[in-house]
Amino acid sequence: MRCTLLLAIPLLSSCAALESALFAPADSGNTEGVRFTVPSGATAGGLGGSLMDAELITSADRWKLFLKMSGEGGCLKAGDFDLNRAMSLPEIMDTLCGVPLADDVPFTVVEGWRIRDIDTALAAEGFIAAGQYSTLAESFDDLGLPFEPTGPTLEGYLYPDTYQVSPSAFDVQEFIERQVDTFWVRFGKEHADGHGDHDLHDVVVVASMLEREEPTPKNRPTTAGIIYKRLDGGWALGIDATSHYTLENWNNKSAFIRQLKDPDDVYNTRLRQGLPPTAIGNAGIESLEASVAPVDTEWWYYLHDANGRVHWARNGREHENNRAKYNVY
Repeated sequence: MRCTLLLAIPLLSSCAALESALFAPADSGNTEGVRFTVPSGATAGGLGGSLMDAELITSADRWKLFLKMSGEGGCLKAGDFDLNRAMSLPEIMDTLCGVPLADDVPFTVVEGWRIRDIDTALAAEGFIAAGQYSTLAESFDDLGLPFEPTGPTLEGYLYPDTYQVSPSAFDVQEFIERQVDTFWVRFGKEHADGHGDHDLHDVVVVASMLEREEPTPKNRPTTAGIIYKRLDGGWALGIDATSHYTLENWNNKSAFIRQLKDPDDVYNTRLRQGLPPTAIGNAGIESLEASVAPVDTEWWYYLHDANGRVHWARNGREHENNRAKYNVY
């Protein structure tokens, strides 16, 4: 069959010579890379024109004849490939049947971001339709996760990091699963013996508060100790960051002030005892480790001055003195 087809080309006397001429590269001396895209749903036979336009082959008819002789083409993959004009037709086909070039780009989830913030950032990059990430992260029954989170959503378990993602093949479920897997590898399984006197969900919620409340990582274990003392003592935690959580814009001051006065807001830790139902964002490793290893001190209160420096207090009187001294109300 092969020689019968080859002998249709005159002046060539053997199968080997015929194949050599038919399969020859477009320019054997040119190894400069050419990025070639195979569209989704394309057939090998239909690529002849595009290969010609890229000057990777010299004849679309010869390309079709090669495919007919070789019986190749069914293994074609969609994606980008690195070709060059010194490749023979079999080498081109072998490359197009291989693994496409990765088109991954970095996407950074910032420490402290909420589910809604991640959703907004992904939508802004064009990776998802707005709301797609939030919907899945807030109702996660069908996800493949390495453990069973006990909170009502995945808030707090979506590890903030820089991830390599494919803009052309972004899968929101796979991305969320990667985030939770990373949380488990970096933090969860490192504490297989437990989380001190508190369960994992409490640790995650407190870590999210630390991420927003204390800008200096070395101070977070002490702040964590204060939060747990208040929690265990039945105090209202009085952490204003929690009242920002449900705001569309975290820094909306007038909406925040309204939230502080709302006794029905389950995230209001001024007026309600205990932890809020979810984390208020996704904490980084320093806040998570501080939450699982709080430091017990004499302090019960803290505030930050205009320069972000923390000032501790043992009681309400000292705390009020700090408020007056540093003009923090």
